[in-house]
Amino acid sequence: MMSKVRTAIVGCGKVGHLHARALQELGESEFVGACDAQLARAQSFGDTYGVAAFDSLEELISKSGCEAIMVCTPHPLHEEPTVAAAKAGVHVLIEKPMASSLDSCDRMLQAADDGGIKLGVVSQRRLFEPVQRMRQAIDDGKIGRPVLGVFQMYSWRDEAYYASDPWRGKWATEGGGVLVNQSPHQLDLLQWFMGDIEEVSGYWGNLNHPYIEVEDTAVALIRFRSGGLGSIITSLSQKPGIYTKVHIHGSNGCSVGVQTDFGATFVAGMSGISEPPLNDVWNVPGEEHLLAEFEQQDRNHFGSIDATSYYHKLQIQDFLQAVLEDRPPLVTGREGRIVVEMFTAIYQSQQERRPVTFPVQA
Repeated sequence: MMSKVRTAIVGCGKVGHLHARALQELGESEFVGACDAQLARAQSFGDTYGVAAFDSLEELISKSGCEAIMVCTPHPLHEEPTVAAAKAGVHVLIEKPMASSLDSCDRMLQAADDGGIKLGVVSQRRLFEPVQRMRQAIDDGKIGRPVLGVFQMYSWRDEAYYASDPWRGKWATEGGGVLVNQSPHQLDLLQWFMGDIEEVSGYWGNLNHPYIEVEDTAVALIRFRSGGLGSIITSLSQKPGIYTKVHIHGSNGCSVGVQTDFGATFVAGMSGISEPPLNDVWNVPGEEHLLAEFEQQDRNHFGSIDATSYYHKLQIQDFLQAVLEDRPPLVTGREGRIVVEMFTAIYQSQQERRPVTFPVQA
């Protein structure tokens, strides 16, 4: 019989339900508890999934005997449960982004090291088939060296979205806007494909969302340690949303790309994924004809899964297997910190009117 990890969820909001369904279904998981600052919400959540409910993390850990938690609170609140769990020897998988500040990331990383636990960060778009295909092509040298990486997001969020949770759209409770909340997946893909970052310059602003404090749009330029260059345009100002893409261009002139999202990016618990992620650029010599085949494969696969939860489930499974096999998870806490470093550098670059060099200190 397969070994199981006793699992629990901290934060019983919208994205918590994606994690709960995965924890119920995975053979590696024995789902035992849920915790939320609002006990009534935890109890309702616990009733839905048949697990014990708590409003205290200490009680959750001591009474449920959980061995791993999924932190699904708003991102500025990720640190406290992560540090407390690490001190108790409990493994932690954190929803993206890892945190809204680097000092928070560093305290979590230190606690994980001290506690000897696995610390992972959700970045489930790495598991999209077209993304995996790009990574393999890069690893196989099909585009030479990656020399130019481009991330473009033209998305949309309306006033109802910001009204849906009281923490959204405010610096104090969301920690930022489009960079912090909607862009981490593609920021992660860009650095995963292109490698270590040397320097970032950026600008950000609020173009058409007067009812929020934070930015709805940002642009940035990146110089990578390899000598490669990068470009970011990320925005929530295009109604009703156009697309989100990451393209990687190589030293031999070949390019591979993915459209990760069509229209506006999905909102956990509020919208679904209606179109499959697809490779939209593939000009590797001799493989140009494969683009249509890739699209057909990916559309067929998309029709057989619930894409809103499928890739979350794959990453959660990897994390539990990492615990059972005593290996690093797919996306480690240190990799999660890089995304926070990227958006911190963009904010800092505008504030100080200069390029920001890496590593970025808390």
